[in-house]
Amino acid sequence: MPTSRRLLLALATCCLATGTAGALAQSWPAKPIRLVVPFPPGGGTDIIARETSQRVAAATGWTFVIDNKPGAGGNLGVDAAAKSPADGYTIVIGQTSNLAINPTLYARMPYDSQKDLAPIVLLANSALVMVTGMNTPYKSLADVVSVAKAKPGALNFASPGNGTVAHLTSELFQKAAGVKTQHIPYKGAAQALTDVISGGVDLYMSSVPTLIGQIRNQKLRALAVSSASRVDDLPNVPTINESGFKGFDAVTWFGLLAPAGTPKDVIDRLNGEFNKALQNPELRKKLGDEGADPVGGTVEQFATLIRDEIPRWGKVVKDSGAKVD
Repeated sequence: MPTSRRLLLALATCCLATGTAGALAQSWPAKPIRLVVPFPPGGGTDIIARETSQRVAAATGWTFVIDNKPGAGGNLGVDAAAKSPADGYTIVIGQTSNLAINPTLYARMPYDSQKDLAPIVLLANSALVMVTGMNTPYKSLADVVSVAKAKPGALNFASPGNGTVAHLTSELFQKAAGVKTQHIPYKGAAQALTDVISGGVDLYMSSVPTLIGQIRNQKLRALAVSSASRVDDLPNVPTINESGFKGFDAVTWFGLLAPAGTPKDVIDRLNGEFNKALQNPELRKKLGDEGADPVGGTVEQFATLIRDEIPRWGKVVKDSGAKVD
C-alpha cells in the first residue's frame, strides 16, 4: 500500500475513533450509572456517596444506583469497578485506605491505584474522632494516656479494620503519646460500634461521619479529633494537637474514580456536575452536619493527591508493622 494511502487510512481511523468517543460523551448517560461503594451501608464513605450522587441526580436527571461491595479493606469493591467496562456507567468512591494505604499494607493488590483507575473528583475530607462508651471512666485524652502509661497494654483500641486510616491514625497517636494498647480490628464499623457503646471495647476511632450520630445521641463520648483544627459540628471536642501532641494532623479523604480508559469527555462531565453539587449550600450543610468538609477541584488535583498520599501513608504502614497477606 502506498505511503500516502496508509496515512489517509490512519487519519480516517483516528477521526472515526474520535467521533465515536465524542458521540458517546454526547449521548451519555443513556442508562443508570452504577456507583460502587466498597464498604457496607451506613458508614462515612456510604453517606458521602449517597448525599453527593443524590444532589447530582436532582440537578441533572441522571440515575445513580448505589452498589455496596464491602470486603478486603475496600479492595473488593474498587477492584470490581476497575475491571468494569470503561464506558462511563461504572464509577467508584475510593478513599485513603483503598487508594493510598492498601498498596503498602497488602502483599498482593488486585489493582493499581494510579494505573487502573481514572480520578474524577475529590469529594470531601474528614477528621477522625476517638471515642469511648458513656460508662467508661475516660473523660479526656489525658485520662486515656494516664491509664495506658500506668498499665501498658491494658487498654484495647478498636478500629474498622487492620490497616485502615483509623487504625493507622491510632498507631500515630500511640507513638506520639508513648503508649501501647491492644488493637482489635473489626470488619467494618457496625459491630465495633455495638461493642464500644456496650463497654466491651475501651476505645474506638473512625471517621466523624461514621460516629457523629452516636456522639450526638450521647451513646458515645468523643475524646479528641485527629485534624489540626476542631470540627465545626463537634466544637467542644478538642484536637489531639491541642491536647498536648503538637503537630498532630491526620484526615481521611473520599473521591470518585472510574475504570482507566473511560472517555475524557465523560470524566470531565462527571467532574463538572459533582463540582457544581459540592457548591450547593444544602449539600454543603448536609455533609458538614455529618462531619465532612466538601472539597471539589480538578481531575489533576485529585490525581496528584493520590500520588502524594501513597508514600506518606506507606511509611506509616511500615512503621506500624501492619500487614495483610
